[in-house]
Amino acid sequence: MITYLEGRLLQKLEDRIVVLVGGVGYEVMLPAAARPAIRGRRAGPDGDLLSLHVSYHQTERSPKPLLIGFESLLEKEFFELLVTVEDIGPTAACRALSVDVARIARAIEEKDTRLLCTLDGIGPRKAEKIIATLNGRVGKFALMPEAEAPGVEAAEDDFRAEVIAALVEQLGHSRSEAQRMVQAAMARRPDLSSAEELFEEVYRGEKA
Repeated sequence: MITYLEGRLLQKLEDRIVVLVGGVGYEVMLPAAARPAIRGRRAGPDGDLLSLHVSYHQTERSPKPLLIGFESLLEKEFFELLVTVEDIGPTAACRALSVDVARIARAIEEKDTRLLCTLDGIGPRKAEKIIATLNGRVGKFALMPEAEAPGVEAAEDDFRAEVIAALVEQLGHSRSEAQRMVQAAMARRPDLSSAEELFEEVYRGEKA
C-alpha cells in the first residue's frame, strides 16, 4: 500500500498530477482545495520536488488503484473519516473537499447543513449523513487554521487558551465547562504540548 510519495512533479492535469518517483510515474488525484498550491510548481522531467501523504484505494468493484494526495497528514486523516460515511466513496469525498478541511469540520460539529450543501456533489441527504456519522469526531480538525496560522502567539504561548476559545466559540460549550474539560485533559496527559493534541484528548475524555 502506498501512503507517502516524494518525487518530482512530472505532469499537471485538471484534477490530478503525475509524480515521478524512482523512474515510476504515479498518478495522484488532488482535492480542489489542494490544487492552488500546485499551480505555481514547475512540471516536467526536471519538475519541482514535492511530497504528498497518500490515501490508497482499491476494491474488487474498482480494481484500478486510486491515489489521492494531501499536503498534510491531518487532511488525509480527515478524508479517510469522510469516506466512512455511507454513499460517499473516495472519488466523491475528494470532490467534496472543495474548501479547506477546517471549514468542513466546523460545519460538521455545528451541524451546518447549509455549508455542507455548498460542497461539490453534496446535497441535503448526504449532508445529513455526514453529520450523523462524523459529528463529535472531527472537532480537532476545526483547529487547523488557528494551529497552523503563522504569527499566532496564542498557539505558541498558551495552547490551552486556544482550545478553550474553540470549545466556546465554535462548539457552543460554556466557558466554565470548556475550562473544566481542558483542565481534566491536562490532568490526564500533562505531556500535551499543542492545541491539536489537547483538543483530541478533551474529546477522548468526554467519550470515555
